[in-house]
Amino acid sequence: MSKTFFIHATVALSILAGGTALAEPKVPVRLPDFKLGQYVHKAPTLEELEADESIHPELRKVILYGYDLFMNTQQLRGKYVFNEMNCRNCHLGEGRMPWSAPIWPAVTTLPNYRGKNWQVNSLEERIAGCFSYSMNGKPPPYGSDTMLALVAYHQWLARSAPIYESNIAGRGFGSVPKPAQEPDYKRGEQVFMANCAICHGADGQGRRVNGVVQFPPLWGDGAYNWGAGMSRVDTAAAFIKHNMPLGQPGRLSDQEAWDVAYFISAQERPQDPRYEQNAEFTREKYKNFHGRTLYGTEVNGRVLGEHANTGEKPFLKPDVLRARTFNLDDES
Repeated sequence: MSKTFFIHATVALSILAGGTALAEPKVPVRLPDFKLGQYVHKAPTLEELEADESIHPELRKVILYGYDLFMNTQQLRGKYVFNEMNCRNCHLGEGRMPWSAPIWPAVTTLPNYRGKNWQVNSLEERIAGCFSYSMNGKPPPYGSDTMLALVAYHQWLARSAPIYESNIAGRGFGSVPKPAQEPDYKRGEQVFMANCAICHGADGQGRRVNGVVQFPPLWGDGAYNWGAGMSRVDTAAAFIKHNMPLGQPGRLSDQEAWDVAYFISAQERPQDPRYEQNAEFTREKYKNFHGRTLYGTEVNGRVLGEHANTGEKPFLKPDVLRARTFNLDDES
């Protein structure tokens, strides 16, 4: 199935001086093809939710609350969220868009082992990880109304999808082949200023309209922390290649995507909640993760992550980030 198409980018950037809105012309873009035999999921829409009489009105309320939390996670600011991110910033298209880490596969593939924390994770724990790292915060309690609503929204999007199907079309952010040249900070900065700064600001601190965050920070206290998946250079390159600039996915070359991902990933952000002793020690302990980040490495004369800054968050590690092991011989 070909994913070549034209997208009319109608993103109105009222953030410009004088309130001038920009409308980009039609831009030919290309996203990765879905491979033959892959499962292609059509996630339900809010219109279908409203029309589905088989869903109990109380369940519909919970799903809609989960949708509202997903789209405006900032309403939890200072309680569970301590930066300027919303779930929708990384999971575009209300969490259903291919190559933008659609959220429904988490429902159909969990519980499962996760290499990030070396243990079997539930769906609630997967969501908890997003709060702990991407939101630089702490997760809502397991079984709470907030967590239930988010789980309900995830599960509703997965409706009719097969359980434990691994060959899923458009899962995650995809991947981008390594470019001909090693990613470069200076080239990445040029790509950023030409393509990203208009939304995220020349200083990477995002844009606000009437006090509301419209485009999130990419580094600094308001961004995701060093433990977030987006801090990995290859993950950021894939997200950028297949989703950015907004409304023009696929416009940047592979080289440009890697270069700008390197530049963004070379900026400081709040400390990894798993931090122990120093950045070098933490990098080595979590090499399976940080081997793909710049954390604990020297860039432009400084070692990234060698600080005690947790951003707005008044703690380092949420209590919920705990280890789990099973001893089947222990009946207790």
